[in-house]
Amino acid sequence: MILPNFNDFPRVGRILGVDWGARRTGVSVSDASREFVFVRPAILSGRGGESIARQIADLASAENVVGIVFGLPLHADGTPSDTTDAVRACVAELATYTDLPIAFIDESLTSRAAQDDMGRVRVADIKRGLDSESARVILENAIAVIRRLK
Repeated sequence: MILPNFNDFPRVGRILGVDWGARRTGVSVSDASREFVFVRPAILSGRGGESIARQIADLASAENVVGIVFGLPLHADGTPSDTTDAVRACVAELATYTDLPIAFIDESLTSRAAQDDMGRVRVADIKRGLDSESARVILENAIAVIRRLK
């Protein structure tokens, strides 16, 4: 089910963070206490013919998460970006594969923060790891929002 905010999002348990991309979708998962967030290998588009949404649903099941958080790409003024509709379409498809609650969080500047966290690394390493590092930042931001709602 797609939630309008985090008010009804589960307060305990593992969460999956997602940074959608047309070619590579970054993913991360928290531990049950939500103290730690771990990156997972990015999901590649078209792997085995499965949609990104199906692959995310399978990963959510395998990781035993209680909810999913998607970064929502918006412009600085809060208006939808070119990829906002694609992310929403992926989430709508995902909602047909799982009953887990799904929420959005603004992903502005997450790629920049993730790249800063990665430090000085080779360009190839940035390309391979940036998507899931961005998903980590998205998930950490969502956890902070959820904690403030207690």
